[in-house]
Amino acid sequence: MLIGDILLAQNLVTPEDIKIALHRQKENGGRLGDNLVALGALTQDQLDRAIYEAPRAPKTIEETGIPQSNLLRILFKLMYVNSLETASELSGAIKLPIGVVNRLIQEAGDRKLLESLGNTDQSTFSETRYVITETGRRYALESLEQNQYVGPAPVSLPSYQARINQQKITNERVEQEKIQKSFENLVITEDFVRRLGPGVNAGKSILLYGPPGNGKTTVAEKVAEIFANVIYVPYCFEVDGQIIKVFDPAIHKPKFGSEHERTKNSGLRREEFDGRWVPCERPVVITGGELTLEMLDLSFNPHAKYYEAPLHVKASNGTFIIDDFGRQLVSPEDLLNRWIVPLESRIDYLKLHTGKSFSLPFDELVIFSTNLSPDDLMDPAFLRRIPYKLETVGPSREQYSQIFKMVGSSRGLDITDDILDIVVEELQVNNRFELACYQPKFIVDQIIAACKYQGADPYVSKELVVDALKNLYTTSAKGAGKTAAKAANIDNSKPTVAAL
Repeated sequence: MLIGDILLAQNLVTPEDIKIALHRQKENGGRLGDNLVALGALTQDQLDRAIYEAPRAPKTIEETGIPQSNLLRILFKLMYVNSLETASELSGAIKLPIGVVNRLIQEAGDRKLLESLGNTDQSTFSETRYVITETGRRYALESLEQNQYVGPAPVSLPSYQARINQQKITNERVEQEKIQKSFENLVITEDFVRRLGPGVNAGKSILLYGPPGNGKTTVAEKVAEIFANVIYVPYCFEVDGQIIKVFDPAIHKPKFGSEHERTKNSGLRREEFDGRWVPCERPVVITGGELTLEMLDLSFNPHAKYYEAPLHVKASNGTFIIDDFGRQLVSPEDLLNRWIVPLESRIDYLKLHTGKSFSLPFDELVIFSTNLSPDDLMDPAFLRRIPYKLETVGPSREQYSQIFKMVGSSRGLDITDDILDIVVEELQVNNRFELACYQPKFIVDQIIAACKYQGADPYVSKELVVDALKNLYTTSAKGAGKTAAKAANIDNSKPTVAAL
């Protein structure tokens, strides 16, 4: 990991800044960071802070926090599975500095696990090549029988615990202007934003509730996107000799520049950052009806013999959204009982299949989103542990008009007041449905699809609107909207949120 990667990840410099600094470095020497400061691309304080926040590479085996024997087993699995031969290849695979890898190679040589084949034939520089001996091959196979994890070296549990605490989500202050900008493409009341902002900055749990189709999921996703700080996620960590994978490409988004932006000059001095950590955006995990209680515990693969971290651990220092809360495979009561301690103490306890338990800091913004009544889902004791509760309700006629016209305009359609009157009459008068924020987009999408079928440019007509509305509900559902609204005691004077 180069200092340029870190500075790019934190948006402190641009790829052009790096390019200019590299040119200056060739002429004047020195470190890349110092050249960036000299050029005025960033301040010395910003450079020092970026270097301080990044995990420093271990200089010795002891500093890795992992027993030498465990590192040696990972090294040999990498050599055996990936046919690696040189110290630099092994360093890149195991994500440890050359000095540490050379010490492991020396130990392996002393134990007759590998032998030297001489130097490579590369023109720029030569490296010693190593080959696994028959004894080393048996050692590699025994290591694979122990567990089939093949990848970067793990970090220690204390290191991971300390890192989660160091990069807490509450370290990042989200300003009012930033929240308002995030919601600028939504029809949302100032009252709702004013109450949401403190919850986001507190980093504690938020409950979004109200009838379906009024923007709860959209609000939750917008909140998750607000955060901008870079955090460091380990590929895996080790507890009592057991490997637990954390980094998940489906969840964690690395903050490196693209390959052409990253320096490829092998002569550049690398800053000593620990490659076992990946600089990422704050993660966002969204789970819905598929959530089970088992997904919140360590997942042990009996064949590979290592663990996958649970979803909420992968969401550490980020946002965990439980969408459609109350409709999960796990009962609301069981789910709440599982999280009542972490939400209160901000510590979670996990257990290995060996029976050993350990703790991790529970640092994430948990957002519950539901269209069911909160009083039916949780008891007062748990409601008390969710400090921020925001209700989203259906839009007023004026808000509905604003949403409809904005959605239509974004798709090249002119939504007139006459068309709006047709929609409102068909929904509220003829079928007794309440207005909902999702309806304008649904209707516009239906109109666009109908025009495409006709082979015509997008246009709006009464016939197209009525056909679209017929796909919005079924005959048996007529009147259900009014009944549901009454049952929920919906008051359109309350905050409303609409996604475009």
